[in-house]
Amino acid sequence: QFRHPLARSAVYRAASAQERQRAHGALADATDPDVDPDRRAWHRAQAAAAPDETVAGELERSAGRAQERGGIAAAAVFLEQAAGLTPDPVRRAVRALAAAEAKLQAGAPEAGLRLLATAQAGPLDELQCARVDLLRARISYAQSRSSDTPPLLLRAAKQLEPLDVRLARETYLEALSAAWFAGRLARGGGVLEAAEAARAAPPPPQPPRASDLLLDGLAVLISEGYEAGVPMSRRALDAFRSEDICKEEELRWLWLACSTAIALWDYETWNVLSTRLVQLARDTGALAALPNALGLRMVCKLYAGDLAEAASLSEEQQAVAEATGRQLAPYSAAILLAWQGREAEASELFDAIVREVMSRGEGIGLTLTQTMAGVLHNGLGHYRDALAAAEQASERPEDLNNFNWGLVELIEAGARTGHADRAADALEALALRTRPSGTDWALGVEARSRALLSEGEAADGLYREAIERLRRAGVRAELGRAHLLYGEWLRREHRRRDAREQLRTAREMLAAMGVDAFAERAEHELLATGETARKRTVETRDQLTAQEAQIARLARDGLSNPEIAGQ
Repeated sequence: QFRHPLARSAVYRAASAQERQRAHGALADATDPDVDPDRRAWHRAQAAAAPDETVAGELERSAGRAQERGGIAAAAVFLEQAAGLTPDPVRRAVRALAAAEAKLQAGAPEAGLRLLATAQAGPLDELQCARVDLLRARISYAQSRSSDTPPLLLRAAKQLEPLDVRLARETYLEALSAAWFAGRLARGGGVLEAAEAARAAPPPPQPPRASDLLLDGLAVLISEGYEAGVPMSRRALDAFRSEDICKEEELRWLWLACSTAIALWDYETWNVLSTRLVQLARDTGALAALPNALGLRMVCKLYAGDLAEAASLSEEQQAVAEATGRQLAPYSAAILLAWQGREAEASELFDAIVREVMSRGEGIGLTLTQTMAGVLHNGLGHYRDALAAAEQASERPEDLNNFNWGLVELIEAGARTGHADRAADALEALALRTRPSGTDWALGVEARSRALLSEGEAADGLYREAIERLRRAGVRAELGRAHLLYGEWLRREHRRRDAREQLRTAREMLAAMGVDAFAERAEHELLATGETARKRTVETRDQLTAQEAQIARLARDGLSNPEIAGQ
């Protein structure tokens, strides 16, 4: 025992390698293998002076136990140690490959590459060689999100078809998601080509897993459209919401299931799956999965109208990305700034994102910035700028979520700038997606958009329908905008009393959320009705930072100080 941790560290690091090995050996002998087998295996590994299959086998079993309890980082270290102590070159290659996969999941892709080199040094069969090539492509994508990756993954998937159908289908799903990110900057085949290749993949062994259903559903949704793709994609989402799915499959594919839920306008499923994914990534230490999980959860909270929580999640996402060396464009921060109407900061960040994603070919970033520019300028009442941005955002139907959101912004901007023809075309395209989806979110947004292009009783009924549906859907940010648009329409119809009711509701909702530009629009409209709008001042705003607000919420939920620090 040591009186201070620094003394312990100094003694350990000042000792020679032989002294450390003897100390670890003594600790291994003193550790009960039934009570603490993993600690004993670790000390035996540190005491080993040469490769030892017995110790390597113990470490491999320890890795299995770590994975079962959700310790991905620990499992990766155990497997790395096991590979280093394996005398047989065939077994060493197998363990090194498993360790490399675990390192990637734990957010350490560079260590994964080093272990891949160890795996390649040993004799590998055809399937193992294909897995090495696949893992190298996955690590490359994790490091740079390069648009060169989708063709590599498609080739790997084709190579795997006669060797391992399940792994081949997983690889097609990875290629499809990578092509989705590459978007308009994809090289050697975009998301449509990836979807067609996925549709030609061999059928899954029965029964199909959730990821098999997701592959088939997304491939049809992208290549044939919503009428054909929604039923299949909804079946996949139901499978991900079930309790039967294993943790490994959840960690790998829940983020894509969340994105699919957004594409299907299914807010409830998005909320459920994003909550589960963040908790699972935190519980298991899956740092590779955590940034995406936090980003999806952040946008979900934004649509719920909780911008304070969204800001906290955005900060956490960036911190995790920096800690793990991930190249992650600040999408979450840009989305927040756009909805808040902070024009100068948002525009500067949009430019930075475009420069960053252009350098590596991440086309989804271009479309996202255009979509958010549409939100920003509609909020500020700069409708011509919003129209230009939204038209660019809605150029490619295969972009799914950004295409959908771009259409919504285009309709509002087109209606406000006298371009009813463009808005009507966008509405027709939107209805082809909202009606097959059939959710309250989808039909509420369609009703609100259709009301912008309608008159008289038809418009009045559509606005009321939109408000009721969006309230049921739980998307308060969309609901606040519906009250605002309805109030603006009522004022133009000279129904001042009704307009004030809607505009007051919009102002209070949007201001409370922090959706300031849209709230300002509501205030200006109230002034136009003859009412004096009460402005919120800086002094009345919540003074907590995003991190302080997160700590306060965790304390409110009953977490202890160590648990809060752990998060």
